[in-house]
Amino acid sequence: MNEGQDLVILPLLNYNDMKKRNILLMAVALTVASSCSQLKESGPEYEQVIGRQEIKIQDGILTPEALWAMGRIGSLDVSPDGKRIVYTVAYYSVPENKSHREIYVMDKDGKNNTLLTQSPFNESEPKWIKNGSKIAFLSNESGGSQIWEMNPDGSERKIISAFNSDIEGFSFSPDGKNILFISQIKYGERTVDLYPDLPKATGIIVNDLMYKHWDEWVESVPHPFVAPFDGEMMGTAIDIMLGEPFEAPLKPFGGIEQLAWSNDSKNIAYTSRKKEGLAYAISTDSDIFLYNLDSKKTINLCKQESDVDQNKGYDINPKFSPDGKYIAWQSMERDGYESDRNRLCVMDLSTKKKSYVTESFQSGVDDYCWNSDSKSFYFTGVWHGTSMIYKTDLLGEVKKITDGIYDYASVALSGNDIITKRHSMSAADEIYSLNPKTGAIAQISHENDHIFKQLKIGQVEERWTKTTDGKNMLSWVIYPVNFDPNKKYPTLLFCEGGPQSPVSQFWSYRWNFQIMAANGYIIIAPNRRGLPGFGMEWLEEISGDYGGQCMKDYLSAIDDISKEPYVDKDNLGCVGASFGGFSVYWLAGHHNKRFKAFIAHDGIFNMEQQYLETEEMWFANWDMGGAYWDKNNAVAQRTFANSPHKFVDKWDTPILCIHGEKDYRILASQGMSAFNAAVLRGIPAELLLYPDENHWVLKPQNGILWQRTYFAWLDKWLKHKS
Repeated sequence: MNEGQDLVILPLLNYNDMKKRNILLMAVALTVASSCSQLKESGPEYEQVIGRQEIKIQDGILTPEALWAMGRIGSLDVSPDGKRIVYTVAYYSVPENKSHREIYVMDKDGKNNTLLTQSPFNESEPKWIKNGSKIAFLSNESGGSQIWEMNPDGSERKIISAFNSDIEGFSFSPDGKNILFISQIKYGERTVDLYPDLPKATGIIVNDLMYKHWDEWVESVPHPFVAPFDGEMMGTAIDIMLGEPFEAPLKPFGGIEQLAWSNDSKNIAYTSRKKEGLAYAISTDSDIFLYNLDSKKTINLCKQESDVDQNKGYDINPKFSPDGKYIAWQSMERDGYESDRNRLCVMDLSTKKKSYVTESFQSGVDDYCWNSDSKSFYFTGVWHGTSMIYKTDLLGEVKKITDGIYDYASVALSGNDIITKRHSMSAADEIYSLNPKTGAIAQISHENDHIFKQLKIGQVEERWTKTTDGKNMLSWVIYPVNFDPNKKYPTLLFCEGGPQSPVSQFWSYRWNFQIMAANGYIIIAPNRRGLPGFGMEWLEEISGDYGGQCMKDYLSAIDDISKEPYVDKDNLGCVGASFGGFSVYWLAGHHNKRFKAFIAHDGIFNMEQQYLETEEMWFANWDMGGAYWDKNNAVAQRTFANSPHKFVDKWDTPILCIHGEKDYRILASQGMSAFNAAVLRGIPAELLLYPDENHWVLKPQNGILWQRTYFAWLDKWLKHKS
């Protein structure tokens, strides 16, 4: 599909007003973007380089254009001496409808922050090499993605790999003599392989499951390669999984973090789920494998004969201890349950004995790093709506290090300090330095200070509500900019996706609570049943019961906030994506006239349809309880009896349906079916369909279109004059 061919069905009513508003907003966007793109010489021609944007905010109000003007901090790496940090920032251009990634370096305290790369090419994944004297990175300057190196001041750029395919991630061995990297290999046979005389045929012949995943037809899988490095150029690479039709790292989001070098540079640990087809589609059982460079032999660390548990769920992200005696990884206990608690597993490499060192933390480990003593770890995890940094030792004694209304997103050692990324519902990611002993923390990157200094931010508060079964539920409430408790405000119930993703202090460039607050809405975002950070019982109560207590929790939250005098209970909206979209479709048939507008993005409308359409069948089997045709399965029958499409006869409220046609997790037919059902029922409805987007909306102009359509719909139904 070509970009820009978005289908938007607009109601005739109010079209001219929307057209005038959109023309004005696009003019603002063009002005902003033209101020941020720099002309950079490339040979005899000049090309625009998308860089940091200088934008003027009017009246302190956050707009879609301001969101897309923000730089987005990506990966970072700490120098071997702990004194410097190299990191990436992605910038977006609305007129050009694309992004560009650049590399910065700064001192550990944030001083001497310097832009190292400023070219038309995308640079990413920077890593310190050669004892900190060079920085290696990925660049597409040569046409494909290859490994380059440069001095820490950005000079003397040169390519150091010439692999015959794109390199997607890399890691140098500790002794610097080898490079481990990821590249795609061909998977399966194409139609042209079967019928060479039909080279222009577009049909895809399928004979097993997992023929599609996330947003692609599966025609390749990632493999780990290793190649010698002489200090100047990478040598001939070998595929350490040669002949195996399996993926390592895991699709669709796994990267170099799922592979690791041993300290002596003799072994490579990697993550793989060595299954394909139907077996792959119904299982989350990935393992950690250990490959020896000398013997070329591989062993499975998760399936040792002496093991009792055999690590049946996801096992990912191996990391060797600094002293080389241990290897750790994140481990889930149960096969097929992708939202199981991520435990931190540690193996003694000499005895192959395993232990789990975060058992006292009844939530998952999201990121972790070894401490320099090889006897403890720092990790991040969600508890009660925030993601904090914790410490644990080999005996499993867990201690909380940070506090506050934030989410800490990563951990990396810098001497005795921790380098981390932090964000909240009120601020985008920045890099911080933390002293774990004193708790002192300092912001050391200031990527978006120039934008946030101009913004008025809505207040964020926690609110505890008693649920229908007598338990306490945490919600985040975000108040409008310039909130006046003597006024009444339209209010939105935010329904989280996942379905087991936390409503913590996240910052989103689409589902952004501050832009909703800037548009004059109160938002209540409940941590309903099925979300992590409140214990395993709370987390697991949603599985097999989508129409049960989790939906009662949503109604409890909106009913509770509606008691406040500043909430306009006659103008309530309900919005959400993915499982949140399912929630919207379900509540549309059960809300008892509470809401005046609904918005569902990439939601499940027909559960039977979803069971057969989604690609990751392990999710459907676990969360739905099984197949709808299994009449003896009470859990499955309860699930499908609660499918939103069975309650369309009770729909009575305007609804906006949004969906991407490259969404293979929840197919676009779900959104189109819901829209069609609403129209056939005579209910005001609108459909925003993206032929070129997946489960997310990633292109700048599509993102701004999303925001404009979203607020035009809410404003129409929740801010109308009586």
